[in-house]
Amino acid sequence: MDMILAGFADALQWGNILYLAIGVATGVLVGAVPGLNGPMAIALAVPLTFYMSPLLAIAFLVGLNKGSTFGGSIAAILLNTPGSPEAVATTFDGYPLAKKGKALKALKMALYSSVTGDTFSDLVLIFVAAPIATVALKMGPPEVLCVIIFALSLIAALESESMLKGLVAAVFGVLFACMGIDPMNASPRLTFGVMDLQSGIPLIAVGIGMLALSEVWNQLEKGAQSKENMIVIDQNLPKADQRISFREYLAAGKTILRSSLIGTAVGTLPGLGTTIAAFLGYGAAKRASKHPETFGKGELEGIAAAEAANNAVVGSNMIPLFTLGIPGNVVAALLIGAFIIHGVTPGPMMFEENGQLIYGIYAAMLVANVLNLFIGNLGLKVFAKALSAPKNIVYPLVIFVCLTGGYLAENSLLAVFIMLVFALLGYFMRKLKLSFVTFIIGFVLGPMLEMSLQQTVVMSWVNPFFITQRPIAMVFLALTVVFLWRIAHSRRKKEKAA
Repeated sequence: MDMILAGFADALQWGNILYLAIGVATGVLVGAVPGLNGPMAIALAVPLTFYMSPLLAIAFLVGLNKGSTFGGSIAAILLNTPGSPEAVATTFDGYPLAKKGKALKALKMALYSSVTGDTFSDLVLIFVAAPIATVALKMGPPEVLCVIIFALSLIAALESESMLKGLVAAVFGVLFACMGIDPMNASPRLTFGVMDLQSGIPLIAVGIGMLALSEVWNQLEKGAQSKENMIVIDQNLPKADQRISFREYLAAGKTILRSSLIGTAVGTLPGLGTTIAAFLGYGAAKRASKHPETFGKGELEGIAAAEAANNAVVGSNMIPLFTLGIPGNVVAALLIGAFIIHGVTPGPMMFEENGQLIYGIYAAMLVANVLNLFIGNLGLKVFAKALSAPKNIVYPLVIFVCLTGGYLAENSLLAVFIMLVFALLGYFMRKLKLSFVTFIIGFVLGPMLEMSLQQTVVMSWVNPFFITQRPIAMVFLALTVVFLWRIAHSRRKKEKAA
């Protein structure tokens, strides 16, 4: 109990709350601008956290993630262009409602449902993570190996249009992670005689290159986003069209709760992500509605369903990260880099070795939700103006921050060169429709996969049936086969129907 109180006391210091507020506000601003997104902002921000305390650094990044997930709905509602992929479902009812002159009403429903879904998933994380970590501590190398294989396979299958392309991206991520010193015999490999590569490829350089710089190149190629369809918030409308009453919020309560449950469940499974959660939540709300014909025409419940679901993923995707050390999505993968920078290894041992930090992060996540609500309410009209930011100013600024962040990550020009190489790789992966998200997660999990594989081989004494003597490992191997078969079968049926 003393550890819990100490963790909450750390998070509630004024300096931490200030950085949380900055993170949330910056996240909303970034999410509101089409072409920018949360993972990009987090990749750029990780080098800035070097001189912060571990709690302050993680809290700032978590606030950035929460703010950007909601911020994507601003462009979705006002411009009919989602600021982030998870806000696609929000455009279905958000933009039609804005066209009716109720843009502020739509934005506030998006805000309230986002905060509700996010808080729900945070509470699930707080109550569920510790018991799962206790079970995870009893898992040996064979079980860890099979869990990683399951997670990588699931992410590869769900994050890519083609299962084969997803698996190829995952394998390449693991291959690049093998550069450096062999963990078992301490011999260098794939370093090509470059001493600086013996410590491996820096994750931050990979993240900034593939997530931020390659996306900027992609957006520059597409050209500036048209603002012809942009809705301007009219402040002279009746108050009923500018706010959400408590009765209207309660009327959407069942939908918000349902979507929060869906988003939380989706977030606990690696690879599903916020976009799938938003569509599942929206579809469930439409099926459960007594008037489904109103969906797509400016229905408040449609906005609430999509936003509650995609924001509920933010908290629950920390469950596999905190309990197993396995990132469920690209944001969690980048947070692993931030943890490692500050000497903390994500996984079940974190609850024993850094318990106070964990409870501090929990408190920071709850405070970030309150700040998201407060800042969002006060600044919606200001954040909406971010849509008018000229791209010829935004993108050069982002490129400059990318180059600076790449250098600060390792204090080396080699890191900048690596970042540019991976930016080019990310650009072509987008063109070839290879999942760069799967690549990054494969890169992050590569060392853990290799270590557990080598330890399993040593334990088995080259006995091919050793794995059959480990029930938990066999369960995860069976789940891997079943899930891959079902996904492949489902895609074949869709192709035949098409």
